[in-house]
Amino acid sequence: MRNLSVLVVLAFLGLTIIGAEPALAQADAAVAAVKEARGWGAGLGIGLGSGIAAGLAVIGAGLGIGRIGGSAVESIARQPEMAGRIFVNMILAAALVEGVALFAVVVGFLGMGQANGG
Repeated sequence: MRNLSVLVVLAFLGLTIIGAEPALAQADAAVAAVKEARGWGAGLGIGLGSGIAAGLAVIGAGLGIGRIGGSAVESIARQPEMAGRIFVNMILAAALVEGVALFAVVVGFLGMGQANGG
């Protein structure tokens, strides 16, 4: 069953990459035209701001997940009999923080693409 899952995922990724290639080729020509019309450095502020935003999102998520983990370890040390429930809640909270951070990074990268004329 695991091999079948891996095969399905690889097939999906392969088809996605093959299907996206013609669209990306057309987008490259449009991006080149926009860059030529704007001149050098026209979107520099947007790209820089997007990169800083994505970096701050990752730093914030790292601090948040570290604090969640540290508090969970401290709680388990105080009440070892509750270790299972604390662990489940810790993983759930960390997953939510990671999801928000991933969303923020994707938004930052979309801003970078916009700065480059995409």
